[in-house]
Amino acid sequence: MTARADRHEAGALMRRAAMASVVVAATLILAKVGAWLMTDSVAVLSSLLDSLLDAAASVINLVAVRHALTPADDDHRFGHGKAEPLAGLAQSAFICGSSLILLMEAIHRFGAPQPVQRPEIGIAVALLSILLSAALVVYQRRVVARTGSVAIAADSLHYGSDALLNGAVIAAIVIGRFFDLPLADPVFGALIALWILYGAIRIARQSFDLLMDRELPADDRARILTIARARPEVRDVHDLRTRSAGTHIFVQMHIELDPDMRLARAHAIADGVEHDIRAAYPHAEIIIHQDPAGEMEAHRAQAAP
Repeated sequence: MTARADRHEAGALMRRAAMASVVVAATLILAKVGAWLMTDSVAVLSSLLDSLLDAAASVINLVAVRHALTPADDDHRFGHGKAEPLAGLAQSAFICGSSLILLMEAIHRFGAPQPVQRPEIGIAVALLSILLSAALVVYQRRVVARTGSVAIAADSLHYGSDALLNGAVIAAIVIGRFFDLPLADPVFGALIALWILYGAIRIARQSFDLLMDRELPADDRARILTIARARPEVRDVHDLRTRSAGTHIFVQMHIELDPDMRLARAHAIADGVEHDIRAAYPHAEIIIHQDPAGEMEAHRAQAAP
């Protein structure tokens, strides 16, 4: 499969995953609105707010993914991949706002805890949410494994935590109703709010790293260097620089070759190194500069006091 075809398949997978999350979020919102009205549970309300947030974030993701997959043009030569971390920052802002609202509601209920009405409704909706979220997460993680999409990974984090959140909803309803402990409802609501806030901070940090062109992980950089040095004609590699944007990673490096090597041969070796790296990283954009071996040492010697 060619790199172009591979990128096309990755784009189609990302679009389907983003659309699937919107459909799941909309379904859960309808179910949880009815459950909250019938139970008046702050734990169910917390789950509803989380689903509203998931829906907003999923719509943002859908738009961002479509924009990020737009091919490079004359004004954006490196593509539009930064749309994904921008969407991640927007998601984290939504998450922080909703978690703070939920935390305030839970604190208010501490002073006047109320028993949960019709607990069976809340439990049924929480179970439905767990099943739909689990199915979506399995699908999204497969897409992330194929594409490396930050936006889909962030969305998967939301729905992954949704299973835990709704498990807490069930626990709150069961403990509060069947063990006559109405305080369990606001306690679990507050804990869920703090968990959501923690997830928001993680998403924001990951998005910020991408926007600031953070280097690839050390393992990936070491792997790229190993691949480049595997060619017997390559004496050494220096000035490796990497970053990622959307489904693409960008790699720049200098390879050191025999100073007396013909230009055509040096170019062919650089093409070979590029081919080897792209075999390991199909979505990589690679720039390789050829240097005469020993030139870096000479420059360092001249610069030394």
